Amino acid sequence: MKYIKQNIKDGVTLHLIINENFKTDFSVVFISIPLEKENITKNALIPAIIKNGSKRYTNYQLINEELEMLYGASFDCGLDKTGDNLVLKFYIESINDNFLPEKNENLEKVLNLLLEIVFNPLVENESFKNQYVELEKRNLELLINSVRDDKDIYSYEKCINIMYKNSGYGLSKYGNIEDLKNINSEKLYERYKEIISNGKIDIIVSGEYKKEKIEQQVKENEFIKNLNPRQDNLNINNFKTEIKEKVKQPQIVKEEMDVTQGKLVIGLDILPNNLGDFRFIAIMYNAIFGNGVNSKLFQIVREKESLAYTAKSEYVVQKNNIFIRCGIECEKYDKTVELIKELLEQMKKGEFTEEDILKTKEYITSGIDSINEEQDTQILYLFGQELSKLPLKTEEYKEKIKAVTKEEIVEFANNIELNTIYFLKNGGENADNWK
Repeated sequence: MKYIKQNIKDGVTLHLIINENFKTDFSVVFISIPLEKENITKNALIPAIIKNGSKRYTNYQLINEELEMLYGASFDCGLDKTGDNLVLKFYIESINDNFLPEKNENLEKVLNLLLEIVFNPLVENESFKNQYVELEKRNLELLINSVRDDKDIYSYEKCINIMYKNSGYGLSKYGNIEDLKNINSEKLYERYKEIISNGKIDIIVSGEYKKEKIEQQVKENEFIKNLNPRQDNLNINNFKTEIKEKVKQPQIVKEEMDVTQGKLVIGLDILPNNLGDFRFIAIMYNAIFGNGVNSKLFQIVREKESLAYTAKSEYVVQKNNIFIRCGIECEKYDKTVELIKELLEQMKKGEFTEEDILKTKEYITSGIDSINEEQDTQILYLFGQELSKLPLKTEEYKEKIKAVTKEEIVEFANNIELNTIYFLKNGGENADNWK
């Protein structure tokens, strides 16, 4: 695999991943913007509107017909929340030219189509087509409600919202239903233009191809030429920037809904205390504590004590947090919380073995090896390095994990503090609104 990064102009970057291991090519456009409450719902609508048609392909059916002509290429789009930033993503997966009956520049055609969809949307009288806007507003309302109906996702996002209510990370990437009534075609098109003019744009092409050809194509594309240079105004989120202070008293929030299974989410802060670059120690700590079937959470809370149907923890590197997530019987809340606190204390005392550490390192390094086995995973990994401003090759990543010691994990464990306990329990049909 060969990776080349080039700045086309300020704020617009081309990433070329040349890899002979796959039969497909991925062409991707990521547009990254800061999360802001006043624009969050409009932002969520943009990808859905764009996929409905461009000036050349005026409806979704024409786009699909073109994709079929490109040997069944597939287009999709979506949203990701990464720290205090939102990423609008658009991508096409297509068959590599080497596996087609004849050389026909399939990748070049696919890339032209993707840039057409993203940067040349269907516009009527300086606004998006009203029919599409109203349709996607209804679809977004259904999506927001579906997230609320998924109690596992709802509880996790609610805990984050409680902890980060005054910052971008506390926002739902889909926005909120209350905003929809004030969004019209003209306002949405204005927001699209703001995003295209100010957002960080990353164009990524992964597959087997001639570097010079793709590079020239992107640089000479009329839509790319028309992009203005822009300042990188993203929020930088990494272990250096997310400095936490110990809370005086952890928050405990209980909410009632008509649920059959309680949802417990515990938010933990990482207080660095001169630990240096502790990302790799944190990954090890989290895996031993709650990530995987050999972790303390799974083996003790779920298997031994039968207190939880599900039990896991997640390290959010962008925000210096660890989130514990359990599905439990509502009446077992107190016992489960107390046991989790005991397990956190065990980590502080170093009550885990060198064998635990060895197995965890094998588990993590195996996962790192798999990064380069899937094109989409490889793309997301490299793009994550781009956003964090902390580039890290996978081989270096593995070496950093292998170098972590038990003493470092114990020291790290003693810098973990409880921030919030959120519990969704049975008791009613309504829940508090949150944005």
